[in-house]
Amino acid sequence: MTALRSIFKQGREPSLVPNYIIMGVLLAFALAPILVLVFNSLKGTAEIGTNPLGPPQEIVWENFPNAWTQGNFANTMGNSAFLVVSTVTLQLALCGLAAYSLARLKPPGGNAYMVVLLVGTTIPFWLYVVPLFILWRTLGLVNNLLGLIIIYTAGGAPFAIFLLRAFMLAIPSDLEDAARIDGANEYQVFRHVILPLAWPGFLTVGLVTALGVWSEYQTALIFVTNPDLYPVTTSYTAFVGRFSRDWGLTSAAAIMMIAPVLIIFLSLQRRFIEGLTQGGVKL
Repeated sequence: MTALRSIFKQGREPSLVPNYIIMGVLLAFALAPILVLVFNSLKGTAEIGTNPLGPPQEIVWENFPNAWTQGNFANTMGNSAFLVVSTVTLQLALCGLAAYSLARLKPPGGNAYMVVLLVGTTIPFWLYVVPLFILWRTLGLVNNLLGLIIIYTAGGAPFAIFLLRAFMLAIPSDLEDAARIDGANEYQVFRHVILPLAWPGFLTVGLVTALGVWSEYQTALIFVTNPDLYPVTTSYTAFVGRFSRDWGLTSAAAIMMIAPVLIIFLSLQRRFIEGLTQGGVKL
């Protein structure tokens, strides 16, 4: 009888085949453009015209060094790396302290400040870009990477504070009380108790910020007009304008531009998902 029950129970279990089919179709839609881009980056212009979607018949490795040299990507990728490192460092430092203050110190008006942050995330950037540009030009921050760092840090601050605050609210306060009894001040509590326990949240914020800064285009296009200060996105646009008919060269440049993003995200995607799910408990 037990064997018969197990057989009937297995027969009633839903099949996972439709799920795998749907996931396979979605995966194909996601990977197909990247695969075609890789194929075209290894082709010559003539072959792309006759075979735009298939694998290369003759691999042209020269597309990558030529694109790297002619697009000046050594300089522009260095600019983007500087923007990413500076923005992530500044945002984690400032937003971490702000989130700790809102989660644990409970300053007067803290709830109102959270409402202001929530409202601020709904305001489109284009509503205040003109007065911001005038202010930045007056302060000498146009054509200045520092100006971009400030904008990126301020723009990502609401999300960072919300997520880090949620992580810190989930940490038991008994651990902090024990540290204070041992004579630790607030900074020591934050550094030695909160940071080790909330590091998945900091990693998630840092990853989101890094990906956003690396791929950001519109703000850099408006506030930076000096080609020597271009980040990689705006330099790629200028590169495509110069070599719009050489699809192999522009495809190779695109691969070099997105490769760091893919490597970082794929290597940290598990931590990224864990951070978002854990931080979404007490938003």
